[in-house]
Amino acid sequence: QVQLVESGGGLVQAGGSLRLSCVTSGLNFRLYGMGWFRQAPGKERTYVASINWNGVYKTYADSVKGRFTISRDNTKNTVYLQMTNLTPEDTAVYHCAASSGDGAETRASDFASWGQGTQVTVSS
Repeated sequence: QVQLVESGGGLVQAGGSLRLSCVTSGLNFRLYGMGWFRQAPGKERTYVASINWNGVYKTYADSVKGRFTISRDNTKNTVYLQMTNLTPEDTAVYHCAASSGDGAETRASDFASWGQGTQVTVSS
């Protein structure tokens, strides 16, 4: 059974930083692209960032480009999202997801497995 467990969320002031982690099990992690999505209250889930199987290719939503960095450690079956210069608009539940392929996908429909999410709240 595939499991993705996020951690690292919390309450932070605007301008602060957080590092999210997503530990996976039940899949051959190094074969799959990974991604992060977020869902703010009352809004749809939106794409944040993704990374291909070996970490060479990374893509970002325009809203986070230059502030967020996605990375992965295939020896630990873990994907990370380093978030800096956070704003209240970044407040959301952040979900990691495993792609059905090895690329850095951007559409939610390209991801086969999802975590439950971790709450990030940025105060002004």
